[in-house]
Amino acid sequence: VPQADGVSEVGKGTLTTHVLNTATGLPAAGLGVRLAQLQEPGLQWTELAHRHTDADGRCQPLLAPGQAKAGTYKLHFETAEYWQGLGHTSFYPFVEVVFIITDPAQKLHVPLLISPYSYTTYRGS
Repeated sequence: VPQADGVSEVGKGTLTTHVLNTATGLPAAGLGVRLAQLQEPGLQWTELAHRHTDADGRCQPLLAPGQAKAGTYKLHFETAEYWQGLGHTSFYPFVEVVFIITDPAQKLHVPLLISPYSYTTYRGS
């Protein structure tokens, strides 16, 4: 059943993420996320997308179906601004997760769990 509020569109990409504030157990809303790809030659990062998480800690897919190519990518999470917005300081000014896409047709989900003094990421489904 399609949902009229647009939520059904949020998980339909090749690359998705979800950010959870483990200090509160709540989604991290309004957190900036940037996606970049490592380009040859010279190993320069090229930004492909910039999003902000919604109230559920998710954002529109960072790569749409068919947009992914094999290669090395990084997700840059703007954690300092997020924590400042909540009145906290953070030990980590940002978090970068670097990963390799080997099969561009495969859906990838890269969640991030954050607190002011720790973070965890994993390959989700």
